[in-house]
Amino acid sequence: MPKIGNIELEDFSLLLAPMEDVSDPPFRALCKENGADLMYTEFISSEGLIRDAAKSVQKLDIFEYERPIGIQIFGNDIESMKMATEVTQAAKPDIIDINYGCPVKKVACKGSGAGILQDIPKMVKMTAEIVKSTHLPVTVKTRLGWDENSKYIVEVAERLQDVGIQAISIHGRTRKQMYKGEADWTLIGDVKHNPRMHIPVFGNGDVSTPEIAKERKDRYGLDGIMIGRASIGYPWIFREIKHFLATGEHLSPPTFEERLTAAKRHLEMSIKWKGEKLGIVEMRRHYTNYFKGIPHFKEHRIKLVTQDNAEELAQTFEEIRANFSSVEMA
Repeated sequence: MPKIGNIELEDFSLLLAPMEDVSDPPFRALCKENGADLMYTEFISSEGLIRDAAKSVQKLDIFEYERPIGIQIFGNDIESMKMATEVTQAAKPDIIDINYGCPVKKVACKGSGAGILQDIPKMVKMTAEIVKSTHLPVTVKTRLGWDENSKYIVEVAERLQDVGIQAISIHGRTRKQMYKGEADWTLIGDVKHNPRMHIPVFGNGDVSTPEIAKERKDRYGLDGIMIGRASIGYPWIFREIKHFLATGEHLSPPTFEERLTAAKRHLEMSIKWKGEKLGIVEMRRHYTNYFKGIPHFKEHRIKLVTQDNAEELAQTFEEIRANFSSVEMA
């Protein structure tokens, strides 16, 4: 059974990926209920934590029912990352995770996230300093490399292990690929099967069905998988994968009523946690998947993603129930 520090995990764990404006407490609550074994917060700016910026500090909010949970931080200055680690530790997560994988321009082109893949010595040094500055287990999320010519992940993972990380999650693309093309898991498998590696290795990228999860498990022998985009608006992905791995059979999909109830509850929690304006806006990306497969739903989906007050949305949910409660979900 794999362990991160003293945290015992399932033999093949399902992790919720850290996703900005997605992996917040309301969404994590739904994923936990549906079987996520280990979850990570949205990534948090080290500079924001040091400056006590409200949005960054709010992302430190974690709850007992979420455990085990990791808080993910990013930045490009070693001293700032050490200071942010101290702030993060005070929030009492189970794990501190370092983001070395975010490919977006505003992060990577400043040397943070996947940007540090252009400076492996700094990446190793920063990791070593963060490990030394906390009693919590430190994990890393990263990519195969910066581009096709620098996919050094097998060596990089070994070096990060040598300075003290206790697990690594690897997205099967380079930074240059962003999210295009197919994720290549071959090198993730090579990391896991490197005889010098002894920490848990998790794969990430394009796991969208139970069949894909099983294929990745059987082919690469990893300690688990990290699920990101496939969980947006569909927290049931975790329970479906677990059921398929255990039985070889598909779990019945969530009913219409389950989908509607989850979407309403998610919105209510989002508003309670972020306030009405932001809570409503950041829910919008979830609706497509919550109601995917319902015929003639376009008009209602447009309402869900354009209405900007809770009363209107409550009325739209009631219209949806009235119009689609008899729909059979495939």
